[in-house]
Amino acid sequence: MPGLTIAGSINQSGSSVSGAVHVAGGSCFDRRNVIGLTGTLTDGNVSLTSASVDGQVITFAGSIAIKANFPDTLTGTYAINGGCANGDQGNVTGYSMGAFNGSWYGNLTTAGGADIQWGTDQLGQVGPSSEGSFGLTGSFNFDGACFNSGELTPGTYPTPSFILGTSVALNIPTDNGTIAFVGTAGPDEGGLIRGTYTVTGGTCESTGTGYLSPWEY
Repeated sequence: MPGLTIAGSINQSGSSVSGAVHVAGGSCFDRRNVIGLTGTLTDGNVSLTSASVDGQVITFAGSIAIKANFPDTLTGTYAINGGCANGDQGNVTGYSMGAFNGSWYGNLTTAGGADIQWGTDQLGQVGPSSEGSFGLTGSFNFDGACFNSGELTPGTYPTPSFILGTSVALNIPTDNGTIAFVGTAGPDEGGLIRGTYTVTGGTCESTGTGYLSPWEY
């Protein structure tokens, strides 16, 4: 089996944990399917079992390490019983994602090389929703484009604006077209959100790349 990626939300109540995640990778899982998880967390040791998905049940066992000012990390093992991926097993690693709140600024770079400054002082995160994603809210301003401002349309996976694990999707109707941005966040991106964007429905339709940083103002 190729490597799988797992993203969603996990909540703790006492020693009980439950969550909703999505699995991507290989041919045995459809990322659009919501997979429920239940289990326990005691003294940093976690065990989780998924609901059956097309006859497949995933079990996880491992430990969670907590370090101040760093993401919580998970190391352990997994096994899949039943269905298409029956018998697959191996190691699992993961980390927590912090809340996406406050000020985020950066650049959009058009395919022609022009830079558009964009950002918000009020990015907010709501949720999690029942399928494990978090909606995003906020007002964005733009400098260097033929549009000036826009308001995020909050959504739940797969409808933007949301964050699911490290995947970020933004939908920003502006005063001159709508921006669709798809990117990736998290420690592997150096704390930034990086991705690609498309502007449609206005007088300056364009495509390009972009990023948002929590440190640029």
